[in-house]
Amino acid sequence: MELRKALERGRTGPDWAESVARFFAEGGLTYGHGADNPRDEAYWLIRAQQGWSERAWTAPPDPGLIELVIDLAGRRVTQRKPLAYLLGEAWFAGLRFRIDERVLVPRSPLAELIENRFSPWCRLRPGDRVLDVGTGSGCLAIAVAYHCYGVRVDATDVSADALSVARHNVREHGMEERVRLIRTDLFDGSAGPYRIIMANPPYVPSERLEGLPAEYGHEPRTALDGGESGLDAVDRIVAGATNRLAPDGLLIVEVGEAERTFRSRYPHLPATWLEFERGGEGVFLLTHDELAGYLHA
Repeated sequence: MELRKALERGRTGPDWAESVARFFAEGGLTYGHGADNPRDEAYWLIRAQQGWSERAWTAPPDPGLIELVIDLAGRRVTQRKPLAYLLGEAWFAGLRFRIDERVLVPRSPLAELIENRFSPWCRLRPGDRVLDVGTGSGCLAIAVAYHCYGVRVDATDVSADALSVARHNVREHGMEERVRLIRTDLFDGSAGPYRIIMANPPYVPSERLEGLPAEYGHEPRTALDGGESGLDAVDRIVAGATNRLAPDGLLIVEVGEAERTFRSRYPHLPATWLEFERGGEGVFLLTHDELAGYLHA
């Protein structure tokens, strides 16, 4: 389609978004990096260029934005780069985060759990501590601090680049007193006890990485590569969590599409697999006692 002509005919923000959505649909894109269909992604692109202004959304579009919209939409199609990287922003648990290609695009179903303050599985109290293993952009840690009053969060990552992005987000959300960033590999350097340990570690088997859609090639490989089985980091988390969990603590881990492999590897692990109203899969929960009982059986 001729995107320029369609935009010039558009009378409102929704008109522009509809035109961009058709352009994306014809481009054969892969979604899942903050939006799961062309319509939502087009909406995101237009709203971001309008500064998320409700007035601008319903008013006649600013013709001065046409070139920028064409450029962004064109690069999304030709480069297959996730829109979040092109815009430099992503939304998670109702919050906006600054991101770039040093970190994964936030998209974990854990957002729903955090927005619900971990109910009904746990009732966090002011002063409770949470550990976010492999924080990346810091989105999980910051979202927990935002939604759970008085909770303090330690957030670890082995990547200095990722922690630089996370540090920016911590400052932008005013969470310097609530979120502590630690450069380390998984648990090392963190001291419990934690009421919750949560992790969204790499879980894609190494041999599958090259076959992923082009959009995933823009993300840091180390944040996706879970080793031969996809469970290298997950195995270490399961083995080491009890030493840092409070007696009434929970371990919550996302393994995504590696769920089947995980279940086969740990057939007797009494994990609870969570369901989400907004979609998502492969997240399990274990209490301290369940995990300790399994490891010491």
